Parts: sequence; structure tokens; C-alpha cells
Amino acid sequence: MILDRQTPLSLADITQALLMLRDSVPQIDTPRSEEDVVQFSRDFENLMQGYRGAMHEISTKLEILDDEYQTRYSHNPIHHMERRMKSVKSIAGKLAAHHHALTIADIEANVFDVAGIRVMCNYIDDVYAIASMLSRQSDIRILEVKDYIKHPKESGYRSLHVIYSVPVFLTTGAKDIPVEVQFRTISMDYWASLEHRLRYKSSSDPERVARHAQTLQDAARDLYDIDVKLQNVHRDLVSAPRAAELE
Repeated sequence: MILDRQTPLSLADITQALLMLRDSVPQIDTPRSEEDVVQFSRDFENLMQGYRGAMHEISTKLEILDDEYQTRYSHNPIHHMERRMKSVKSIAGKLAAHHHALTIADIEANVFDVAGIRVMCNYIDDVYAIASMLSRQSDIRILEVKDYIKHPKESGYRSLHVIYSVPVFLTTGAKDIPVEVQFRTISMDYWASLEHRLRYKSSSDPERVARHAQTLQDAARDLYDIDVKLQNVHRDLVSAPRAAELE
């Protein structure tokens, strides 16, 4: 099952978001004249179409791998997937943090998670197996790997982040486009959702954040231990491959 977290932006939506950025992210250089705003909005819409295409290419590959896994091993490694595109504001904020302007060229050169897929797997073995199988496909390139499962963040966050580049065949020809894929178990995902709410929804209340931070760290370790225990039971029941660590 694939969940899409938002609908594609229309040209009017992009233009409105661009105008609002002048107040919400005033430190970033944005198109100013009416003509430049209209042109950027059109170019941005075309750019997003390419990223959506890349996101669909990767998610289709993942669905095919999941289906074959079920046929071969009577096990679906992927529980479900979520897809999302970064908003204009999020892209602008990331560019501003690194002192870049809001231009099409700067987006393509500096923002590699415009398109994102979150893959929720049943077991840790499934995370590495699916990531490795996707990475071995001939038209896929790995741009970056961050393994927060084997090397969790201080907060307790665990997930395998991989940025892939995949060719998308547009009317203007083939174009390699990056997509960030986050692989994690179901328990890692609901922990991350709660931690995100604590960090970003309660940022105005540092006392509350501090009060719950240690509890979340402890819970992250407990959940990982449970993941490992359940995985060992699953290994005894299902003879699915145990993929090596993603290189």
C-alpha cells in the first residue's frame, strides 16, 4: 500500500507560496518582478513533475520487489510506503540555511530530498534486503547512504536513509533525478513520528522536550531490542535472505 501525503501543487498554488515566502523566509533571494514570479512558477511546476516521476519510478520498483518476495518466500517485506514532495517553503528554508537563492539551478544542485519515500518494513532484515536489491538495479545510482539503524542518532532515531538517482524519461529526454528513500521498521516509524511531534510541535516548550527526551531514548533502545527478538523468531520460521549491510 502506498500513501501519498499531499496532492500536486497547481501553478496558482506555487505562485501564492512564492509570494508568501517573502514574509516567512525573508533571508532568501526570490524572484521579485511579476514576470519573474510567473516564469519561476512555471519552471518549478515542470521541475516537480520530474521529481514526481522519479518518485513513482522508485516506488514501482519497490512494489515489484515486494511482490516477487511474496512469490519466492511467502513473505512481504514491505508493510506500506508513504510518498511526499517537499513544499516550496521547505525547499526555500533548506536553501536559505546554506546561503543559496531560490532558483531552479540551486534546487537541482543542492536539494536532494525534494522527492521522498518512506518504506516501512516488517523486520530489520527486510530493511537491508530491500535496500540492497533496489541498489543493485542497473539503472539506479546511489548518491548517499546514512545508516542510522546501526549508528542511531543521539536522540535514539533509527532509519536507513539512501538517496538514489533514477532516470526519468520526459518529453525533453532522459534525466537523472534524485529521490530520498527512508527504510525503517514499523516500530522505528511510530517512534520517529512521536519524536518529531515532540521536537517540532513542542519547540516553544523546551521544558516539555527535556522532560520526555530521556523517555524516548530509553523507548528507542527497548523497541530495537524487540525488533531484534521478533526478527530472530521470523528467521526461524521463514527462509528469506538476510541481506548484507548496504555498501
